[in-house]
Amino acid sequence: MPEGDSVYQASSRMHQALAGRTLTRAELRVPRFSAVDLTGRMVDEVRSRGKNILVVVGPNSHGRDPVTLHTHLKMEGRIHIHRAGDRWRFPAHTARLVLRTDGVEVVGTELGFLHAVTPAEADAALRDLGPDLLGEDWSRDPRAATAEAVRRLAARPDRTVGEALLDQRNLAGIGTIYRAELCFLRGIDPRTPVRAVSDLLGAVTLARRLLVANADRRMRVTTGEARRGRELWVYGRDGKPCRRCGTAVETFRLGGRADPLAPSDSLDRIAYSCPSCQPRRDTLGATPTEEKT
Repeated sequence: MPEGDSVYQASSRMHQALAGRTLTRAELRVPRFSAVDLTGRMVDEVRSRGKNILVVVGPNSHGRDPVTLHTHLKMEGRIHIHRAGDRWRFPAHTARLVLRTDGVEVVGTELGFLHAVTPAEADAALRDLGPDLLGEDWSRDPRAATAEAVRRLAARPDRTVGEALLDQRNLAGIGTIYRAELCFLRGIDPRTPVRAVSDLLGAVTLARRLLVANADRRMRVTTGEARRGRELWVYGRDGKPCRRCGTAVETFRLGGRADPLAPSDSLDRIAYSCPSCQPRRDTLGATPTEEKT
C-alpha cells in the first residue's frame, strides 16, 4: 500500500494537470458509476487526504450537482499523466479512471476503488481519519494536530505500536516503509505495546518530519544518504546487517487480529526490526500478533 508522500505527490501532479481546466473526456470505468458524465465540467482541485485522492469537479452547466471523485490506490493502483492522444503504455483493461483536458490526459489504473460522490459524502467517508501528516491542518496548527494524533494512539494502550501507526484513524499517511524507519529511528520494536512507548509525542513529531522531508523527493530517503541502496535504515533489509550496529535485521508479520472493526491498514503486514537497536520492552501479557517469517 502506498505511503502518504507517494499519494501526496500523485495528487499534486494531478492538480497541476487538471485544476482550472474543463474536462473533454471523463470515463469512470467501474460498473456502479460508469454512467456518470462529467464532460464539460471544470476540475476545481485535486488533493490528498492521507492515502486518499479527491478530484473535486465543479457543478454542471446549470450550476448544480458538484461531484467529488474519491479514489484510493491500494496495492496496485497507479496514476499516469501524459499528453492527450499519446499511446498508453499500460493495458487498456487496467484503466479505471480517464480524465482528459485540452492537451493533457490523466489515467488511473488498477485503482483500489473509485467513487463518484457529493462533496458532503466525501467528507463523511473520511471523517474518521486521524490528522493528515501532510495536510494543511497540520501546517496551520501543528501543536493541535500532534496532540490529537498522540491522543488517538494512546487510546488503545495494549495494542502494538506497529499496528497503531498503520491505523489511519490515528494519523494518516504512514505505511509499512515509514513504520519500519520511524520505529528504528526511535529505537522501538514494532511489537512493543503502545503503553510501553515513553515518548509518543517524539514519534509523531518525527513521523511528520520524515514525510515532509520526502514530500517532494523522487527518491524516499530516511538515512540522509541519497545513494541507491543507502536510502533506508531497515525496510527491505531482511537478514542484512543493521546499518548502525551490524546485527541482522529481522522481519515478521504484525497484525491480523480477527477484529471486524479494524481497518485494512491494521491487518497482517510485514514489519522490520533490528534486535539490538530496537529491543523489545514490556511485552509480558501483550496479545501476540506477530508470526515469524
